[in-house]
Amino acid sequence: MEYPKTRKEAKTQGAKFYFTGEPCSHGHIALRLVKGTCIECRKAEWARSNESRKDYFKTSEVVKEAKRRYYERNRELVIARAAARPPEEKRRSQQKWKDANVLYVRADTKNRRRKHRQATPKWLTRKQKTEMRELYKIAITMTKTTGEPYVVDHIVPLRSDTVCGLHVPWNLRVITREENLKKSNHFIDTPKHT
Repeated sequence: MEYPKTRKEAKTQGAKFYFTGEPCSHGHIALRLVKGTCIECRKAEWARSNESRKDYFKTSEVVKEAKRRYYERNRELVIARAAARPPEEKRRSQQKWKDANVLYVRADTKNRRRKHRQATPKWLTRKQKTEMRELYKIAITMTKTTGEPYVVDHIVPLRSDTVCGLHVPWNLRVITREENLKKSNHFIDTPKHT
């Protein structure tokens, strides 16, 4: 496509762009907007303003408060939208967050391992510890085989308001991650049949 060579020609023809072939004041040889600057300068300006907007939305207390209020008013809608997101998109988003928050991830992992250590009795036998490792291997294998994430769940949670369990083989079971997230740290006491 051939562009007008001057701003005046572009205005006369009603075009949005023109091309002089000469570098702009910042050295770009690119199309120029009739109302403004060269498009490369405009792109650089947008990138700078987008970065400052990101900083504003990350740090502004006003924005954080507005987001919190929106969530409170539209909790069900927000949860429904999150549930409707494709799994691959969720994984990408989670990985992006983990990559940006390495220190939080490390601290969370250390905390989880510490809780497991503290809840593991010293009197466990080597055989019982092996049984526990086998359950984790089964969860990994089932995840690879089915494509659905499986995890090892504590039947009686390690930390809960009502009861705290132990990290022992008879308190562990393999379930889907979705089931585990629904259960959270609640102890679901099954009714006894008589």
